Amino acid sequence: MTSTTGFHLNLSLLTPGHFRQAWRLPHVDPLAYLDAGYFRRLAAIAEQASIDAVFLGDGPALGAGIEHAPGTGLDPLVLLAHVSGSTENLGYVITSSTTYNSPYNLARRFNALDHVTGGRAAVNIVTTGTPAAAANFGLAEHPDRETRYRRAHEFLAVVTQLWDAWAPDSLIGDKASGRYADPRRIRTIDHRGEFFAVRGPLPVPAGPQGRPVLVQSGGSEGGLRLAGRFADVVFTVAQTQAKAIAFRDDVRARAAAAGRHPDDVKISLGVVVLVAATEAEARRREQALHQTLPLEELAAGVTAGLGLPAGRFGLDDVITIGDLPDGPAAAGFSVGFSVSTRALLAEHPRTPRELVYRSAGGSGHRLLVGSARQVADDLEAWFRAGTADGFTIMPADTAVDFENFARLVVPLLQQRGLFQRTYTAPTLRERFGLPWPHRGRLQPA
Repeated sequence: MTSTTGFHLNLSLLTPGHFRQAWRLPHVDPLAYLDAGYFRRLAAIAEQASIDAVFLGDGPALGAGIEHAPGTGLDPLVLLAHVSGSTENLGYVITSSTTYNSPYNLARRFNALDHVTGGRAAVNIVTTGTPAAAANFGLAEHPDRETRYRRAHEFLAVVTQLWDAWAPDSLIGDKASGRYADPRRIRTIDHRGEFFAVRGPLPVPAGPQGRPVLVQSGGSEGGLRLAGRFADVVFTVAQTQAKAIAFRDDVRARAAAAGRHPDDVKISLGVVVLVAATEAEARRREQALHQTLPLEELAAGVTAGLGLPAGRFGLDDVITIGDLPDGPAAAGFSVGFSVSTRALLAEHPRTPRELVYRSAGGSGHRLLVGSARQVADDLEAWFRAGTADGFTIMPADTAVDFENFARLVVPLLQQRGLFQRTYTAPTLRERFGLPWPHRGRLQPA
């Protein structure tokens, strides 16, 4: 059971929202996802509500869905480094791929961001499941899942060593003697492995958090092993409380098996939120969003992700758990989303239309619709049931639901003692209740 004293809250900046066709609504600017000023406004709203961090996903390829909805947009590290300058406390969780990055560059960029923001940087690690990315990086084919996770383990081993390479007292700055730093307290890592050869160190010491917060996304066996060994926070998906509780218990057990304290890894549960002043208004908006969806295409994606043959199930045909093949996911699809949807079907049969609606147009995450009080009640119930240590709120329509959540729901959570009224610590690591990172041993002089 998780603590009942309070939870963390992140807010997703994905635009136009987690209903990707929300750009079709009359009040939405279809080009907002390219507007840095728009993101500065959202960040200001989040900081006024004392939200712990804003979150932005990314992918290193243009998806086929661009015909119907905006892609992932501007490079999130560049965009949010810019936005961070307009805030003082808000944290920034930025998605980066271990498959299509080098560990030295990633370690250096996020260490720089941690310095620039005063300890508010976090990197959300993914292995990238999009085959189209390979051609953008000169690869003949996209690595398989097992190879991607093997690379990710080595990648993070290198990154964390680079972040730990400077001892806390490496910088001296003695003007009288002219001695600026003690090279004996700065170590090379001299890593040589299957995928990387990296000497190190970084050119500057660790930032205010010791290390940027490491967030991990991915529910496959490889992702779970990665989470147990490295993650500070695990961003996950669950359509049922039972699935969420089992996932959290599993990650905590894996952290313990890796020699860590189970409390040193936090679970952030993704929830797509559509909220209004009244339930009736929220349901009206939900219907408007449903009208924007290319249902046939989205339903085909959901059924394919479950491993079902194309064309076997129509929009309103009932799928039972017995219809699904063995195994958690079809090749190329998210294991986490597949497992979550299977858990939903295990409760009772549903049609492809219902699955699309339940997962906010096929996003995979649970859709929560209602008044501010209903949304607050739901989050409190899931938290007290032990499903998560906090939530990543994913606005259904970012133009409306981002501000509605911050202005309508957050005050209710604060009144109940579930969420901070003001920022309680300067760094994101402290606010998440994470320990100071282990600093690597110095090599003998």
